[in-house]
Amino acid sequence: MKITKTTFKTFLKKNAGSILIQKKRSFDGMVDGCVESDVKGFHPVVETTDHAEHTFGISGAWLVGHGGDRFLHFEADGLVGIEVYNCCGSFVLAIKKA
Repeated sequence: MKITKTTFKTFLKKNAGSILIQKKRSFDGMVDGCVESDVKGFHPVVETTDHAEHTFGISGAWLVGHGGDRFLHFEADGLVGIEVYNCCGSFVLAIKKA
C-alpha cells in the first residue's frame, strides 16, 4: 500500500492522543544539513501551534510539502506507524499495536 500525505493526515486524526514520535534527524543550519537526533527512542507527542501547516500540530514533525516528503510504513518493537523523511530531517509517528 502506498502511503501518501492523505494517509498521514488520516493516521493523525484516527490516532490522536495515542501517537508516539521518534525524531531521527533534523536540519542543522550550523552544518547546512541534517544531523542525527541526540534523543533516542519513542516519546509521546508534544502539541504545538507553530507552523501548523508543516507540523500538523506535532513538535518535532515537519513536512515540506510540494512532493518533497517521502512516507514509509513503519513496524517494529510492538509499534506500527509512518516514517517520514525529507530535506529537513526524518521522524516516525507510531502507535502501539493492538
